[in-house]
Amino acid sequence: MQLTPRQIVAELDKYIIGQAEAKRAVAVALRNRYRRSRLPEEVREEITPKNILMVGPTGVGKTEIARRLAKLVDAPFVKVEATKFTEVGYVGRDVDSIVRDLVETSLRLVKDRMGKDVELTADQNAQERILDALMDQGKEKKKPQNPIEALLGTAREPALPPEEQEKRKSRREELRSRLLAGDLEGEIIEIEVEDSGTGETLPGTDVSVQDLMGGLLPKKKKHRRVTVLEARRILRAEEVSKLIDMDAATSEAIRRAEQDGIVFLDEIDKIAGRAQSGQVDVSREGVQRDILPIVEGSTVNTKYGPVRTDHMLFIAAGAFHVAKVTDLIPELQGRFPVHVELQPLSCADLRSILTQPENALLKQYQQLLAVDGVDIRFTEDALDAIAETAVQVNENRENIGARRLHTLIEQVLEEAAFTAGENGPETLTIDRAYVQERLGSMVKEMDVSRQII
Repeated sequence: MQLTPRQIVAELDKYIIGQAEAKRAVAVALRNRYRRSRLPEEVREEITPKNILMVGPTGVGKTEIARRLAKLVDAPFVKVEATKFTEVGYVGRDVDSIVRDLVETSLRLVKDRMGKDVELTADQNAQERILDALMDQGKEKKKPQNPIEALLGTAREPALPPEEQEKRKSRREELRSRLLAGDLEGEIIEIEVEDSGTGETLPGTDVSVQDLMGGLLPKKKKHRRVTVLEARRILRAEEVSKLIDMDAATSEAIRRAEQDGIVFLDEIDKIAGRAQSGQVDVSREGVQRDILPIVEGSTVNTKYGPVRTDHMLFIAAGAFHVAKVTDLIPELQGRFPVHVELQPLSCADLRSILTQPENALLKQYQQLLAVDGVDIRFTEDALDAIAETAVQVNENRENIGARRLHTLIEQVLEEAAFTAGENGPETLTIDRAYVQERLGSMVKEMDVSRQII
């Protein structure tokens, strides 16, 4: 079922506090994708996504909005930092790698979905291979005489007498019963698996020699000694890969990357030229010009084939403390027509972040410590004290937004986390006094730093 913009915002509200304007912008962008998909093909090709530029301080939810949006629609999603592409050829990365990473992500999603359709057969095949390994335990392996058989692994076992075959069949069924009952999970067996090493990559491409020659040469094998439990996981994944139609998976992955892909370009302000300096930063402007064709719409060659970027949704974000949006080159500004301002988090916002989202910080810590039998409870004034301290520390030090809460909660619960489980089940109630005691040293350091001239 396709969600309406209002429903998308409601889903984002479960995880992100505030930032209504940004949520509305991404919700409309997502809905427009669905609207476009319902149009005739000749019209559909002419409609391109309206890319979004989020402007706001760090830690206010820019990345989380984009990440949750991709999860919401199960779309291929990659997050890249624009600064990685500085000085390409020296320490930076090729800008085309954004698209290659997106296609790889898309392929994983497609293979996961297709794998669910064949998982029953894969489980059965993996079980038979585990039984083969259990049957071969303690059996001396004969080396094939023929070197071709040794290379290809096609040596055949000599035929067994009927009575020996019956014994082996009975033994196999006995092992099958124990395997299904879970009695052999810790048993160590030796299995033969494909060597996943990709080998060296051809210069200027993301294609390895193994990829190029994979259809002509047999895949390398290696032996591993693992438990039956681990063997089931490894062999099941290998069997799923064999059962999946890779041509169909690749074709679908490229289609999804092109039509549904979401690219989050973080720290785009770091590659903006600073107009106030009076000089043009050639390196930063060069990165912008390298990124421009990808955002504008181009075709990138990958090892799976050419991939078009015309209909990918690009969401860029930056704090823009020093540089301004207008410091980006005009062509790149024009490719992000939707500008959204994200607001700094207030004390009330920080307090809500502690408890309201489905993945709220305090819920996470309560669940972690409950493993050791510790029931952590926070009073209302304790939550107020943590939020107030977060605001105070952000104002007097580097403002890292909601990320500051992670630091404070760690400090508040440090002693409880260290001693949890030593005294058996217990209940720990944290109030304002407890919070102030644990965070007092941090506040004192700020007071002292104010007095230093």
